[in-house]
Amino acid sequence: MATLIERIKDDMKAAMRAKEKARLATIRLALAAIKQKEVDDRSIPDDDQVLAILEKMVKQRRDSIEQFERAERQELADIEKAEIVILQEYLPEQMDTAELEAVIAEIISSVSATGPQDMGKVMGALKPRIQGRADMGQASQLVKNKLTPV
Repeated sequence: MATLIERIKDDMKAAMRAKEKARLATIRLALAAIKQKEVDDRSIPDDDQVLAILEKMVKQRRDSIEQFERAERQELADIEKAEIVILQEYLPEQMDTAELEAVIAEIISSVSATGPQDMGKVMGALKPRIQGRADMGQASQLVKNKLTPV
């Protein structure tokens, strides 16, 4: 099975052949971010590190969309949305809220979390289980809600 980097490079070549400019530009941005990580760490990133890079890129684009829409620049927001669609092709299938809540409940019971002071323990155990499959901001909010007494 090919690594995620190899898959992205193969898709770049396919986009070049098909003359898909927008797709090619997005894939090149992803490869540039991966290459930057490679240079910074002086090692080839593994699939988990590549997933983290791609997640960060998706999060940046979501933030940009929000700002573009507030500034009434819909054409720029649409470009960012198209890039997110391309980047998400390389991320694992996203968890729905019910699935995420089930995993959070399981982890809360496994680490014996009782209140907000245990949030760090829960998030530490949760992150590796949902990396690339759920938004960490949403997960953090759900954990906070479950640990905060009503």
